[in-house]
Amino acid sequence: MKNIARKTLDEFIIERQEDFKYSTGELSRLLNSILLAARVVSYKVNKAGLVDILGAVGTTNVQGEDQKKLDVYANDVFIQTLVNREIVCGIASEENDNFITIQGLDEGHNNKYVVLMDPLDGSSNIEVNVSVGTIFSIYRRISPIGSPVTMEDFLQPGVNQVAAGYILYGTSTMIVYTTGRGVNGFTLNPAIGSFYLSHPDMRCSKNAKTYSINEGNYVHFPQGVKDYIKYCQEEKDERPYTARYIGSLVSDCHRNLITGGIYLYPSTHKAPKGKLRLLYECNPMAFITEQAGGSATDGRNRILELQPTELHQRTPFYCGSANMVEKLKDFIAQADEKETKK
Repeated sequence: MKNIARKTLDEFIIERQEDFKYSTGELSRLLNSILLAARVVSYKVNKAGLVDILGAVGTTNVQGEDQKKLDVYANDVFIQTLVNREIVCGIASEENDNFITIQGLDEGHNNKYVVLMDPLDGSSNIEVNVSVGTIFSIYRRISPIGSPVTMEDFLQPGVNQVAAGYILYGTSTMIVYTTGRGVNGFTLNPAIGSFYLSHPDMRCSKNAKTYSINEGNYVHFPQGVKDYIKYCQEEKDERPYTARYIGSLVSDCHRNLITGGIYLYPSTHKAPKGKLRLLYECNPMAFITEQAGGSATDGRNRILELQPTELHQRTPFYCGSANMVEKLKDFIAQADEKETKK
């Protein structure tokens, strides 16, 4: 374990390069670019309150949400870093209306990968010093190499992801990622700027006693979700379960990944299609969760098998400990059956 603890992320990527289906060194360069941007954003997040980086910028993103200064800053840093390194052929961000096509120095479009990202998840929490994060997803392009990227390159189901991860800016800065061969976590040593393997082979327990949901919206939830929450609160067997909700997808899912639990973000009367973005948030978190032995669903279908139809598509999202997710699906199915019989 001591040798594992001393292993840097760079060393780990090189050692595991053969695990990547299209191993040519490009994944290493791409992940290192993401790490570089993460260090810059981490530094700025840790200075929040000391520099003029808090508050709204007075604009909204494509979802109609107020943009924070850190949202814009993180978005610019990640995009610029990836563009400068000339590693990807296209980028899609939660903060941008459309995808970005990237052309190489040779004026060609020869790179093979596209990146989709939520540059600063949970940014509304930054002003109260609560953990936030970055979520990213990597796909191999579908369009012919040498041509500009198309919308088809980004509207791929989650099962096509070649890598996904998140960076958590909390009491320490961590990156947790997968290339389809398990999940590993690395913690930043800010003194020297290197990430070290701190959480090898992360696994999500099948059973747990924690549920994470904004119960303030309870009256607007579908009946199956209401029934599941009541089940969690019953004094029976090993229940009631403990409610833990931070309000930052990265933070809540990270806690449940380590300690076990279920994260719920259902549809509501106000948001009948759900609120979380399928491409930027749900697909990468589902990929990570499944690789750690957990499960992710929209309540009826596996998240990773959903076929996206638009860049900023939303979906209900439930993920975490496999048996807890299955129990939730049972309640939703029972509620659907009752509704059908009416």
